[in-house]
Amino acid sequence: MARWVEGEHLSPAERVAWLRLIRSDNVGPATFRQLLNRFESAEAALDALPDLLKRTGKPLRIASQSAAEDEIAGLVRYGARLVASGEPDYPNLLKYIPAAPPIITMAGGENLDWQRSVGIVGARNASSAGIKMTRMLASGLGERGYTVVSGLARGIDTAAHRASLATGTIAVLAGGFDKIYPDENIPLAHDILDSGGALLTEMPLGWEPRARDFPRRNRLVSGLSLGIVVVEAAKRSGSLITARLALEQNRDVFAVPGSPLDPRAEGGNLLIQQGAKLITGVEDIVETLGSADPSRSALFDRDWEPDLTPEVSINDDDKSRLLSALSATPVEVDELVRQSGLTASSMQMLLLELDLAGQIEWSSGQLVALRY
Repeated sequence: MARWVEGEHLSPAERVAWLRLIRSDNVGPATFRQLLNRFESAEAALDALPDLLKRTGKPLRIASQSAAEDEIAGLVRYGARLVASGEPDYPNLLKYIPAAPPIITMAGGENLDWQRSVGIVGARNASSAGIKMTRMLASGLGERGYTVVSGLARGIDTAAHRASLATGTIAVLAGGFDKIYPDENIPLAHDILDSGGALLTEMPLGWEPRARDFPRRNRLVSGLSLGIVVVEAAKRSGSLITARLALEQNRDVFAVPGSPLDPRAEGGNLLIQQGAKLITGVEDIVETLGSADPSRSALFDRDWEPDLTPEVSINDDDKSRLLSALSATPVEVDELVRQSGLTASSMQMLLLELDLAGQIEWSSGQLVALRY
């Protein structure tokens, strides 16, 4: 079986296999890359999964061929397409973020500039002043050739999308293409596509967004952007999560200051105190991003390169040594190798088994912790 080469389009059979693998239980972005790294192709990984799952002792579902084919056919009805990491039309800024989705669903956006994009996020219960500021920033960025990215939420997100319809905007969804949230923004989603913008999600058709899906969406909003602008945000809000994720992805963070008496300004003011760039107009953003090299934020994922080492043998003692080195505090894989004395190949296989069993979770690419 020939191994797929990055930069080329997947064949129809490979696309189905990639979709089956990422839609299987407990296979997230990090696990997907571990599997592809170990077995060189999604088809080979699917063949190996039953034996791997036996070792975890948990009955986990492997997505079927028919389910994957049905999803692909359903997406065609929505005018959407599946794009795999490494294919030519996969967004370059998104490609190297920690836990980048191996496969995304996209509609529209063929003529957008995906390299010069800025995220705008903020409060759902935005003030009239916040809405006005958002419109000014979004339209100004569009006039200067930037694509505006946001999450299609009420308030600031909606204002950012509407103000940049004519110049180009990307809406990242928390659910499937047929489960746009909130319902009131379904017409806006259609307007985005009709004006040449794009809709994007990593979730399957039929997926109703849940609370934990919004931070997942937020990492894509920041990952698609050179920088994130926070207009209004409470101290505990999704917008501040997006700002934190942007910093982890080595993106610029901007914040609009607000009155200390307005709770919607607390988050933005806090970001400024912590080092975010205070902005009062679009020029403050453009001056910072004008010399930005999009590749500077590309965090190379070492696990993506195929590991051609021979099959390794692992035992219960190896697993015990690894589990004793893990805790709720995330630690680098390289450090685990040093502490446990295991080989890199044995570590890779053990982490893969623990991941499939739902015993560990990944953060920031190469950091892993026990799941409690």
